[in-house]
Amino acid sequence: MKRIALFPGTFDPITVGHINIIKRGLPLFDHIIVGIGHNSTKSTLFPVEKRVGWINEIFKNEPRVTCEFYEGLTVNFCELRGATYILRGIRNMADFDYEKNIAQMNKIIYPKAETVFLMCDPAYTPISSSVVRDLIRNGGDTTQFIPDEVKF
Repeated sequence: MKRIALFPGTFDPITVGHINIIKRGLPLFDHIIVGIGHNSTKSTLFPVEKRVGWINEIFKNEPRVTCEFYEGLTVNFCELRGATYILRGIRNMADFDYEKNIAQMNKIIYPKAETVFLMCDPAYTPISSSVVRDLIRNGGDTTQFIPDEVKF
């Protein structure tokens, strides 16, 4: 049985921290689906097509990483794609508290899915898509926070 993981998020935009988690997850899984989920509580800066394109370009030489947009519950998308793992990156205790509750609910709804938490490398702890979006909106330099493939 293939070990398929879903790495869900909005990736608006994808950051070097996200890429670090994906690359570190590759030895653990046979396939990682980067799932760009629609989150009705978040206002996005970039269209989903652009975000999917960036991720496909970044991982064009890694066939074990694919990217898809989905709507609805993450666990429903896992079941649809045969993913039995949900990969999540953790930067700090606030992330852990938030993600732990979601992981527990997901386990109740879809018992086949195990959530795997990877602590981010210390260099990426302060980086978040929301901070990067603020930099973009205000003309700040984002070059050290986003991959070269992210063009806007």
